[in-house]
Amino acid sequence: MPITGILEPSLKLILFGGKGGVGKTTCASCAGIYSAKNGKNTLLISTDPAHSLADSLGSEIGNEIKQIKGVDGLSAMEISAEKELSDFKMEYQTELRRLFDTSTYLDKEDIDSILALPIPGIDEVMGFKTIIDLIEEGGFDKYIVDTAPTGHALRLLTLPELLDDWIKVLAKMRWKYRYMVTSFAGEYKSDSADDFLMNMKKTVKKIEGLLKDKNRCEFIVVTIPEDMAIKETERMIKSLNRYNVKVRQMIINNVIPEQVHCPFCRARRENQDRYIGEIMTRFSDLKITVVFLQPHEVKGIDSLNSIGVDIFLN
Repeated sequence: MPITGILEPSLKLILFGGKGGVGKTTCASCAGIYSAKNGKNTLLISTDPAHSLADSLGSEIGNEIKQIKGVDGLSAMEISAEKELSDFKMEYQTELRRLFDTSTYLDKEDIDSILALPIPGIDEVMGFKTIIDLIEEGGFDKYIVDTAPTGHALRLLTLPELLDDWIKVLAKMRWKYRYMVTSFAGEYKSDSADDFLMNMKKTVKKIEGLLKDKNRCEFIVVTIPEDMAIKETERMIKSLNRYNVKVRQMIINNVIPEQVHCPFCRARRENQDRYIGEIMTRFSDLKITVVFLQPHEVKGIDSLNSIGVDIFLN
């Protein structure tokens, strides 16, 4: 049963997630090519710190949007969290400094030290902020994301909550400053730091709204017929459900074809059958697509395109 609906006009964001090594990049690349070949101006994005999108497509990509040769309407980029954070600090350094300067007892040297610190989990934060900014710009019909392995992808989905908590702390600090100014000066005039907090709050709402909108966003889980992969997939889907991100479709990758002749392949397929049955039972509410193990490495536009037409259906 093929994956359906990715060409629906209302669907903007399609994320592929799962355990490391199950073929997320291949599936995302196939989806990108299929979408572009069906007339959708498509941006394929990697948020995995260990990017493999360029290897899959057989094309150099990098942190800037690049048109993929051989596929009209397909562009790609590999997000660099380090660069995005640097750009973010550069763009908002005045506002961030003002927040710390007016709301704490830190001196300039202390503030410089804080702004220079790496922030845990910032790769997911900056990666998704970049995606939201691109969607807001509206340059593409489809945004297809090759996510990092499960743990990173789930932290990405906690981004609205993480940012909201961060904004609340800064807003509380700012409120104390506002109270003091009003007490001594009689009035308070909003400045760029207040505007920054308000804009960040709006960004959080946009991210949350997009992730939970099943018409505009879809999360497709990729797994393989192995015990560890199934368990991690189940944990992932439960976590997604907790954040009201509904999973409707799943890909079982690397399945050995039934008609094989060598004893080793038959034994492997028999073992896979047990796990495929388990997947069908555990995830009976999902639309499940089986992708067979290929005899050759799936790399380059031609091989990705040939698999994609079997995986996806409008």
